[in-house]
Amino acid sequence: MAEFAVQSEETQKSQVDTETTERFIAEKHIGERIRRLRLKKSMGLVELGRHTGLSASFLSQLETGRVVPTLRNLARIAMVFSKDLSYFFESEPNAMFRIHRHRDRVRLPQTGAETPAYYFESLAYMVPDRYMDPYFAEFIPPAKNQPPKAHMHPGSEFLYLLEGELEIHHGDQQCALEVGDAVYFDASTPHSYVCVGKKAATAIIVTMHQPPAAQPLMAPRPVVPPATGPRAVPGATTPAAASDKPAIKA
Repeated sequence: MAEFAVQSEETQKSQVDTETTERFIAEKHIGERIRRLRLKKSMGLVELGRHTGLSASFLSQLETGRVVPTLRNLARIAMVFSKDLSYFFESEPNAMFRIHRHRDRVRLPQTGAETPAYYFESLAYMVPDRYMDPYFAEFIPPAKNQPPKAHMHPGSEFLYLLEGELEIHHGDQQCALEVGDAVYFDASTPHSYVCVGKKAATAIIVTMHQPPAAQPLMAPRPVVPPATGPRAVPGATTPAAASDKPAIKA
């Protein structure tokens, strides 16, 4: 009898209590997941009820967490949205949130330049699989007769000048920037920066990895043959020279 009592006590200790079970279910946000799937399909509760054989009132209570579904009912809902049953129990990915302390950042010189024109600090070095790279950059007044070193890379670039005076060269264009000015440009075109003030200039730079959207191709205009001289070939065009320069990362 004493042995049975000990076993009974151990069994009770090993059982999962109701509160723990409810907390586990709540943490999976099953009701919220069902609601997101339904709204994504622009489906009402009545329509979902027709597909699953469940009442709209039950589905409403299910979405708000007032009732817990059986596996059979959950499977019906999963099939409507072409989901596996495990979808409702998988851990949801955590929202990205990273803080980069000033004291932890690393100051790096301009890449490939014997005399750097600027120094930069990555503001997102701890973010995996990022689609953009923000930097804090400091541009140094150049020595006399020091030409700017151009570079290029895929995607786009954005620069906001915090302090100082800066000149940016982009292909055949060049523009002077003052504090508060911003510029957004195609980074696959060779570009460079020159600090034109007596003091260093600082800026926030963001490079986007996605290349600029392709422009729709225009049909070539037919060439009208001249009245005299050799006959022109209708539709003849001169192909644009493709750049064979390798992409250089900043």
